[in-house]
Amino acid sequence: MELVTLIGAITVFILAIFLGFELITKVPATLHTPLMSGANAISGITIVGALIFSNTDFNGGDPGVAAWLAFFALILATINVVGGFAVTNRMLNMIAGKRGGK
Repeated sequence: MELVTLIGAITVFILAIFLGFELITKVPATLHTPLMSGANAISGITIVGALIFSNTDFNGGDPGVAAWLAFFALILATINVVGGFAVTNRMLNMIAGKRGGK
């Protein structure tokens, strides 16, 4: 792995930690549960990053460990996004059902 690639990967990792910490600490306790299902869409950032990273590593011919880890991160982040939207949709349907007189 080149030094520039390693420094870029470490920089993205540190920025992701900082962004995640800032987002989680800004959510009040009363809104934590409803917003976290929608906030799983933040995994879209992971999806974009994993797509970019796996594309750059797979283009070189023999994919390395980093490319496979990016592919695995892509799969897990996609599951997280789909599950987050499913939970949000279910919660909204429960709220709409109570307001609709059902």
